[in-house]
Amino acid sequence: MSHQFEAEKARADAVISAGERRRAALAEVDEAKFSWFHAKACIVAGVGFFTDAYDIFSISIAATMIGYVYHAGGANTTNQDLGIKVAHSIGTFFGQLLFGWLADHVGRKRMYGIELMIIIVGTLGQAVAGHAAGISIYGVIIMWRFIMGMGIGGDYPLSAVITSEFAARRIRGRMMTAVFASQGWGNFASAIVSIICVAAFKSQIQHQPLTNLKAVDQVWRLIIGIGCVPAVVALYFRLTIPETPRYTMDVERNIKQASQDVDTYLTSGTYVNDPIHNNERAELPKASWADFARHFGQWQNGKVLLGTAWSWFALDIAFYGLGLNSSTILTTIGFGSATNLATKQLNIYQTLHNVAVGNIILAVGGLIPGYYFSFFLIDSWGRKPIQLMGFSVLTVLFIIMGFGYDKILSTGSGKKAFVFLYCMANFFQNFGPNTTTFVIPGEAFPTRYRSTAHGISAASGKLGAIVAQVGFSRMINIGGKNKFLKHILEIFALFMLTGIFSTLLLPETKGRTLEDLSQESQDHFVRDTNVNTINKTSGHSTGSEEDARAQHDI
Repeated sequence: MSHQFEAEKARADAVISAGERRRAALAEVDEAKFSWFHAKACIVAGVGFFTDAYDIFSISIAATMIGYVYHAGGANTTNQDLGIKVAHSIGTFFGQLLFGWLADHVGRKRMYGIELMIIIVGTLGQAVAGHAAGISIYGVIIMWRFIMGMGIGGDYPLSAVITSEFAARRIRGRMMTAVFASQGWGNFASAIVSIICVAAFKSQIQHQPLTNLKAVDQVWRLIIGIGCVPAVVALYFRLTIPETPRYTMDVERNIKQASQDVDTYLTSGTYVNDPIHNNERAELPKASWADFARHFGQWQNGKVLLGTAWSWFALDIAFYGLGLNSSTILTTIGFGSATNLATKQLNIYQTLHNVAVGNIILAVGGLIPGYYFSFFLIDSWGRKPIQLMGFSVLTVLFIIMGFGYDKILSTGSGKKAFVFLYCMANFFQNFGPNTTTFVIPGEAFPTRYRSTAHGISAASGKLGAIVAQVGFSRMINIGGKNKFLKHILEIFALFMLTGIFSTLLLPETKGRTLEDLSQESQDHFVRDTNVNTINKTSGHSTGSEEDARAQHDI
């Protein structure tokens, strides 16, 4: 009896040891004071999003230049323009799903940086793309933008999850928003670089023959190629960032190594691999298709994934659809295509300059301020209220812009009001669902599925972007040039309304630990593998690994 009692006590001590060690490590992460390591994590992740946005938005002016060069001062066909603008979105869709899954199965650290390498290669490929008798420049650019999009897609789940898993509980929202806000600066930077490059080649653009627009060809390649610079700078830091302690504990099941990592990275920002403890593994729920179906098959969990996926889909319908129609707004405020100057070359220069300046106005007028309103309020007001408010205001704005389109644009003051409403739509997208649809999926799921679920949510959003880019580009000229725009704005209002209802499916994640948000009981989450060894020594069997997991798998 005494031998059996000692074995039972040893078994209980082993379980408590592993479970307590895990809880202590998580508490240390959740309650940590803001440090240089937190700032570094935001900068390293944010540079990726800066690069993503730069590469995405720089194509708007580059596509115009490509049309000039390969159509002797003319323009791309509708299909050519659509192809080079939608290719990255399709690549991003697949990249989000693939890298989201890989980050949960291979590791955050092992995948982080690979997606940046893909972006660098894809960007350089575009910058040196050529045209020949047997191949079209458009086909080559579409291929490279698809590859670049795969890398951009990987950046979404990886950066979101790494930031959330390193962040302290009370500042997690601000850290994730700071990373995502880098998109606005990437957009802004692409317009600034475009102005500088166009101005640098002004003389050549204005005096070159239309049959050989060499300067314009050089400018668009330079604008796109510069997008590699921040990515190259960030690459080293991404490759050397430590694995998140939550992944080490809950997926690799190495609680001792994770505890050691927490102590070192919070003080020095580094980590040391401990070979002595590398073979010690606790028993925790393991990711599998059966476990995935079981977990998300429960309505309390499935509704969260449905809510994050649909909210992002609905938002991106309008976010990218609005971006597609920015040329209409730019023309309204005097920054559209120039057609009344003395020569075609002068018109080309002025048009390129107008597009760049107009994009700066739109970025400063709505995009960037919206991110920082979210930044300052997301950890005090909460994610869900911001998203509900954003979708509600956007619904009203698009109803006004759509149903009042003809009347508003019939007067000069009405046109100014329409531009104001457009900027307000940009503002409330970012001070609203464009930010929160990125943040919430990085918090609301268990560690073993956090990246996968974020990838699914992000890919749903990118599907909305593809629908907007392909569908609305086909619809906008129904009945005449831009005649269908008012109905597209009405469609946006409908999708914003559905976003209100999908938001109601989501939990409020403000101030809660990631383990609490996983909706899995933490009381008996860990079973130590030493238990089996103890039982075998005492002559008692604990059954199979599956039986042991079934006792605690929630």
